[in-house]
Amino acid sequence: MMPKLFDIKFPSESKSLPEGFWSAVDVWIKKPHVVNKRLCGVTETESRDVDRKELRLILDDPEHFQAVLFFLTSEVSPAQTHVQDKPWSSSVRTFIPKVNCYGTNLQKEIILKDYAGQQVTFIPFEEDEKGKVCLKNGNIYQIQLCNQDCEEWVLELHVLTSDAWFSDGVAYAKLPWLSSDLLPKLVRWATESKSSEFRSTLSLLPVEKYSVMYQRLKEKYKAMVKVWPEVTDPEKFVYEDVAIATYLLVLWAEERSEKNLTARQSFVDLGCGNGLLVHILINEGHPGKGIDVRRRKIWDMYGSQTLLEEKAITPSESFLFPGTDWLIGNHSDELTPWIPVIAARSSYSCRYFVLPCCFFDFYGKYQRRQCKKSQYKEYVDFIAEVSQVCGFNTEEDCLRIPSTKRVCLVGKSRNYELSDEAESEQRRANLIQSRQICPRVTGERSDVGKEGGGCHGNAEGDGTWGAGFQPREKIPMVRNCAALSRDFVDSVVLRVANALLGMTVDDGEGPCSDWNKGGSLSVGEIAGRLEQETLQLLKRECGGLQTLLKNNHQVFRVEGGRVFIKDWRDEKSARVNTKRKPVAPGALKTRLCWFHLHHPQGCPLQAGNCAFAHGPDDLRPSTRPPKKLKNTVL
Repeated sequence: MMPKLFDIKFPSESKSLPEGFWSAVDVWIKKPHVVNKRLCGVTETESRDVDRKELRLILDDPEHFQAVLFFLTSEVSPAQTHVQDKPWSSSVRTFIPKVNCYGTNLQKEIILKDYAGQQVTFIPFEEDEKGKVCLKNGNIYQIQLCNQDCEEWVLELHVLTSDAWFSDGVAYAKLPWLSSDLLPKLVRWATESKSSEFRSTLSLLPVEKYSVMYQRLKEKYKAMVKVWPEVTDPEKFVYEDVAIATYLLVLWAEERSEKNLTARQSFVDLGCGNGLLVHILINEGHPGKGIDVRRRKIWDMYGSQTLLEEKAITPSESFLFPGTDWLIGNHSDELTPWIPVIAARSSYSCRYFVLPCCFFDFYGKYQRRQCKKSQYKEYVDFIAEVSQVCGFNTEEDCLRIPSTKRVCLVGKSRNYELSDEAESEQRRANLIQSRQICPRVTGERSDVGKEGGGCHGNAEGDGTWGAGFQPREKIPMVRNCAALSRDFVDSVVLRVANALLGMTVDDGEGPCSDWNKGGSLSVGEIAGRLEQETLQLLKRECGGLQTLLKNNHQVFRVEGGRVFIKDWRDEKSARVNTKRKPVAPGALKTRLCWFHLHHPQGCPLQAGNCAFAHGPDDLRPSTRPPKKLKNTVL
């Protein structure tokens, strides 16, 4: 009997077992990169049943076969002896590292599932030029689900020869890692036993090609992070666009291979934003351009070869692209449902890629219709339905990007013949017409593309595909209270603070009670103390009064819909709504302390301990020169 290296108990009343065990095992087999961050993924052969005779042929290694066979069958309990001769399920997986350190000799494993014995065994091997298999001496391990005394479930880790274990730092971590990291993850996955609403990540692409391409592009364009002139997070946006570009480049390369094409596909990115995706795709040899309603500062950095147009896009005959192979919608907001329509009407051969983000219908915000799905899943399904009605065979995939909204839809081919174009166009027209007036529908079924729905106004007589579409504003409206005048904000803050300070209560906290912390009011109670004119002005801001109070976190603490005066001596209070660290000696102070100026008792902190200036003499403005926009072409 092989020695048990480690075990971990499942939580009591784990109702998902034993089925959840196999769900967890499949995650580790198919997506090891979820735990092992040095992997990009794996490729796996189709699983098939094998008996002992076939197993001998698969392993084809007389030196190790008997030891491995004993390892596979020695842990059979008395209750399982009658099934130990039943076949195992066999597959082979090949590890794909993020950074290829193996060359052409990638690490491979034979995976044997024993459903009767509730165990899975991983057997690393090498294969010579003639296809002969040679098992490796180490790294043969087994994960087994045990039910001790029919009361509690335990997950056990067994290793054939722990002394022979080797770690390469990529596919194989150190042996203790299996116990400290992998097994706890398997327990959590097994007890959660939640299946994703969406497809597996990169299900439409060869993962190994994606990995190689991504590493090349990441290295090539990483300098963009250092010169990013926008206010957005450079690492998130640069590496996200690199990942999306990688996906498209591999997708298009596979398409050229399937269709025997030589010319690289052309594209138009509708709502291209910062334009980095356009820049990368053009740099990698694909002709195309990006269009957005608002020019970005970073556009000037790309150079003349990156074609970016500042133009408002209105779905109409003026925005068709008959000579373009692919239309792209990357977080395209109000254009998202229109992109399959524009692609379908541009030409029979036009394809599209869309990454839905914000929830827009054709003529406004998308209204939910089902409560059994997440809002995101429902919206992705809605865009997929639109795509189907527009005539596309629609495929769904999940990108590997740093975002919670990473499901894309791809329309590569049509579900009708070119000769049926007129009939298909009528379905599109009905779809657009049915969405012009979109009353809230609470039923379980979508009405996408049904005849007789919606309004019957002017749809396309003037070349515009229905009245009511609102393109994005060229200058985005700031709605976080930042656009309000400083005097107005200060007056509201002072009124609210005085109202709270006028509710002084004895909190019984000894020495701290000598400084007036005031009472608390709900946001609604505070609104009742303000004039209608003030409330109307705040109403036009996203979040309104509550946003203003949270923005002024130097003065207020907002918790559970109630507002308090912040006491900076209280560690918990000081950390709410701010990431401010303790004041370092000699720190720059660029803002005056509100409490020093307005509180009847001044600031509760000494000047040296307060992050804000106690008077003009304490102000120390930054002497750091402003950043200069660098011109760079990558």
